[in-house]
Amino acid sequence: MSVAAATFNVKTLVRCALFAALIGALGLLPPIPVPVLPVPITAQTLGVMLAGAILGARNGALAVILFLAVVAVGFPLLSGGRGGLGVFFAPSAGFLFGWVLGAGMVGLLANGSTQLPRLIAACLIGGVGAIYLIGVPWMAAVADLTFSQAAIASLAFVPGDVVKAVLAALAARAVHRGYPALRQ
Repeated sequence: MSVAAATFNVKTLVRCALFAALIGALGLLPPIPVPVLPVPITAQTLGVMLAGAILGARNGALAVILFLAVVAVGFPLLSGGRGGLGVFFAPSAGFLFGWVLGAGMVGLLANGSTQLPRLIAACLIGGVGAIYLIGVPWMAAVADLTFSQAAIASLAFVPGDVVKAVLAALAARAVHRGYPALRQ
């Protein structure tokens, strides 16, 4: 392996670890419980959207996988101080699995763009749509709800997720303008 390839790999690993840490830090903000739902509103999806929009599809998804691996070994990094293997069997686990797809989709759709409408669309489609695509059916199955009940209940998350998508898009645009070397 050449020195340039090793440097690139170290930079990639550091960036992925940085965004995994950011997702964990956003878990320090207290969760907002949703009445009648076993899934809280958290700030961590903002970190997922940022990982995809800034790092790109592959590295954004890798950052989320790294974060979830650290949670799986027991670190209480999820909002509310949750961690360990048990969280991957809870009603909210589908949303956690959806984070990987979400970050990848955001990165794929954003593709290093600095155009705000494109970034917002990427964050909404990937950071909200893709995550719900996995999270809602999982929640329905595990919480013994019909798909319709889970989908309707999940509407409680939409306003906050739209705000997080816009914030992630604004931040990603600023980062890409200020540090163009991060673009894919």
